[in-house]
Amino acid sequence: MPLVGVVMGSKSDTESLQPMLDTLKQMGIEYEVNVISAHRTPEKARKYGSSARERGIAVIIAAAGGAAHLPGVMASWTTLPVIGVPLASSDLKGVDALYSIVQMPAGIPVACVAIGSAGAKNAAFLAAEILGLKHESIRQAYDQYRRELQGDSK
Repeated sequence: MPLVGVVMGSKSDTESLQPMLDTLKQMGIEYEVNVISAHRTPEKARKYGSSARERGIAVIIAAAGGAAHLPGVMASWTTLPVIGVPLASSDLKGVDALYSIVQMPAGIPVACVAIGSAGAKNAAFLAAEILGLKHESIRQAYDQYRRELQGDSK
């Protein structure tokens, strides 16, 4: 059963998100991927966000560019942690998406990572930290990754 729900505004976002998907797999975290547009398919976004917890999802990672409403829309339909990944899909190179995601109103938080692939990868690591609070195997995988960063593979 997937613990992480990955949603993106457009199928064309897949390439930017591949490092995140690879990292989730590396950490042993099951995930599902859906294309959901906050603007083109708002009913699909509502259904996804409001049913995520009942389907076993524990963290949602939502990636979008431009106005980047998808992370906020997801957060409006669930009380699960939502991690927003701003994507560089406009002439503003993702700064517009970054500002959109970090400017959520009080009471409806969305965690936000850096723009693009590096941020997407950090979203996976943040999800691992969150899930590691409850899932020992994920905590151990993340701890091992951090040890390897330091050059200590014990």
